[in-house]
Amino acid sequence: MAKEKIKGKAWVVAVSMGYGHQRTAYALKHLAPNKKVINADDYEGIPQIDKKFWEINRNFYKFISNVESIPLVGKLSFGLFDQFQKIQSFYPKNKNIAPTFVLKQIFNLISKGWGKHLIETLKNKNKELPLVTTFFVPAFMAEYHHYPAKIACVICDADISRSWVPLYPQQSRIIYFAPTQRVVERLIQYGVKTENIFLTGYPLPKENIGTPKNYKILKQDIKQRILNLDPNKVYQKTYKELIKTHLGQLPAKSKRPLTLMFSLGGAGAQKEIGGKIIKSLAYLLQNEKLNLILAGGNEETKKYFLKELLNLRLGLNIDKNIFIINHPDTNKYFELFNNALRHTDILWTKPSELSFYAGLGIPIIIAPPLGSHEKINKKWLIETGAGIPQEDPKFTNEWLFDFIREGKLAECAMQGFIEIKKEAVWEIEKCLKFSSLITS
Repeated sequence: MAKEKIKGKAWVVAVSMGYGHQRTAYALKHLAPNKKVINADDYEGIPQIDKKFWEINRNFYKFISNVESIPLVGKLSFGLFDQFQKIQSFYPKNKNIAPTFVLKQIFNLISKGWGKHLIETLKNKNKELPLVTTFFVPAFMAEYHHYPAKIACVICDADISRSWVPLYPQQSRIIYFAPTQRVVERLIQYGVKTENIFLTGYPLPKENIGTPKNYKILKQDIKQRILNLDPNKVYQKTYKELIKTHLGQLPAKSKRPLTLMFSLGGAGAQKEIGGKIIKSLAYLLQNEKLNLILAGGNEETKKYFLKELLNLRLGLNIDKNIFIINHPDTNKYFELFNNALRHTDILWTKPSELSFYAGLGIPIIIAPPLGSHEKINKKWLIETGAGIPQEDPKFTNEWLFDFIREGKLAECAMQGFIEIKKEAVWEIEKCLKFSSLITS
C-alpha cells in the first residue's frame, strides 16, 4: 500500500517547557499539517528514554521558575542555574565565545540517539517539508540526524546565549529568524553564516493584526486603548499629528472600561504579584470601575486566584469584570489569550516572549525578570519605550493611575506599535519560500 502523503507547508516543532516556545509556535501553526504543532518532548510514539529526559528538564525548569521567590535558598539555586544560560556581554565584538558546557552535553546526548526517532518520524511522513522550530535543540537534532529539507529556528528573546548556535556554526545549514537587530549581530558574533540569518521580528498572532501594511484589526484595537490610557488627553494633545498619521481619527469615547491583564507563565511563577494586585484594586473591581484579566499558570494558580477573590468578597465579580483565563490545552489557552488581548489596555507580565506583544500597541508593566534572557528583554522593552518596570504591587491603585493621568502608558502603547516589527509571520513564510534576506 502506498504511503499517504502528508500535506502542509512546514513541520512546526516546539517544546512544552513553559509557554514561551509553544506560544511562538502557535502563531505559525497554520503552516503545519492539520494546523498541529509537534512538541518534541511529548509527541505520539516518543520513545520512553527520550520522553524521560525531556520530563527531567521540564520538571527542573518548573521547579527553578517557582523556587526563585524563596529567600536565600531559592535565589542561590536560581542563580546557579542561570549561569548555564547566561548571555555574555556583547562587547568587545570580536571576542571568541566558545560553546558552553551545557551545549556540549546536548550534542553528546544527540550523538547517542536523542531525538533521532522524532526526526526519522518526520522524514517518513514527509521529508520535503521544511522543519521550523521555536527551540534550538530540535534544530540541532534535525541537522545531526540528517533531516533533508530546510531547518529553521525561530528565536523568541531580544538577545541569546551561545546555546542557540551549534558547536560548529560555520558548518551548519540551520537558518535563524531573528526578532531584533541585536540577535542578528549576536548570531554573526557566534559564527553563524550571514546568509542563514533573517531579520523577521517576532511572530505575533495574525488574528490580532489583520493584513500586513493595513493593520485593520490592530489599529481598531489601539484606538480604543489610547482613549482608556489617556483619559485626560495629555498624550493626545502633545502627539496629535503622530496619532493621526499612524492610526487616523480616534473615536469620540471608549466602548469599555479600562482593562488590565496580569499574565503568568505556564509554571505559575509570580502568582503572588497577582494576589497583591487584586487586593490593591479590590475597591475599583467591586464597583466595576475596572476590568481585570488573570491569565496563565496552572490549576493550582487558578485555585490561588479564586481563593484571593473570594476572601475579598469579589466572587460576584468573576466573569463580570474579573476573568480568569486558564486551560489545560495550550492551543485553546492561546486562542482565549489572543482574543482577550484585543480588549486589554495594559499587559502586566514578566519580560518573557510576551515582551514582543508590545508591538500590538499594548503597554507592558514589567514584572521582575526570571533569568538573564528576561533581564535582556526588560532592558530592550525600556529602551524601546514600550514598557515601564512595576512599582510596588501593594500600591497599584496609586501608581498605576498616576501613569495613566500623565499619559505614560499611552506613550508606551504608541512606541511599541511604531517601533516593534509586526509582520514576522508573513516574513517567515517568505523566507521559507527561499525569498531574499529581509533587513528592514
